[in-house]
Amino acid sequence: MLEKQRTISEPAEISGTGLHTGCSTKLIFKPAPEDHGIIFRRTDIETPVDIPASIDFVDSISRGTILSKDGIKIHTVEHVLAAVTGLNIDNILIELNAEEPPVMDGSSIDFVNILKDITVEQDKPKQYFEVKDIISYKDEEKGIELIVVPADKFKVTYMVDYQNPALGTQFTSLYDLDEEFIKDYAATRTFCFLSEVEHLKDAGLIKGGSLDNSVVILDRELSPDERKKVEDKLGMGEGVIPETQGILGSVQLRFRNEPVRHKVVDLIGDLTLI
Repeated sequence: MLEKQRTISEPAEISGTGLHTGCSTKLIFKPAPEDHGIIFRRTDIETPVDIPASIDFVDSISRGTILSKDGIKIHTVEHVLAAVTGLNIDNILIELNAEEPPVMDGSSIDFVNILKDITVEQDKPKQYFEVKDIISYKDEEKGIELIVVPADKFKVTYMVDYQNPALGTQFTSLYDLDEEFIKDYAATRTFCFLSEVEHLKDAGLIKGGSLDNSVVILDRELSPDERKKVEDKLGMGEGVIPETQGILGSVQLRFRNEPVRHKVVDLIGDLTLI
């Protein structure tokens, strides 16, 4: 039996701050007709611009996925797209009154929670991207390897090894999107290392970032003077940075391997673009 396309039955609204731009954003999910797909709409400009969630409109992937059309950009779309795809929604209009969706707690769970009870089936059958051959990609310099294998349903196995004692080697497998996404993946938060935070801050990014919406891991030893400089630069109080290794602010992980699970969330969001 063919699965049917899905949309939502009514609008759903959420507001917050953008992770990188620091903008204050209201995001509204709206129902869409069959074969509409997932489309973002910037409503804060004189003539609203629609940007399809398609790889053809990817502008940058350096620190989050940015879509662009006619010079208009939408930053960091992967967490929103992961929620939409994780709930098997095919057709939806996503309106924003700023250039970046709200980061919320750094995961997809807030988007999932306002959508999961209003998804509805439509009449037309779903369309699928079918992988017919093995596809592989390798970047020796960055230590990245990706292998895509034909399968009867969507599955992900992911391993990360940053060679950092606070993180270690982490592994996860998702076998069933319907059964596992909400309970095992959607609430996992974005993470980064302290040295990355310093560089991002210097680059004028993560203006909306905080320990309330990200997991920050100490990846180098700091002298007392360095510690004070970093605390001042990032606007952190004394004692937030651990002495040797660990997570800033004594933030508790939601899963033992939360970082690699969040990588799966990012992957699901990005795969939505194809």
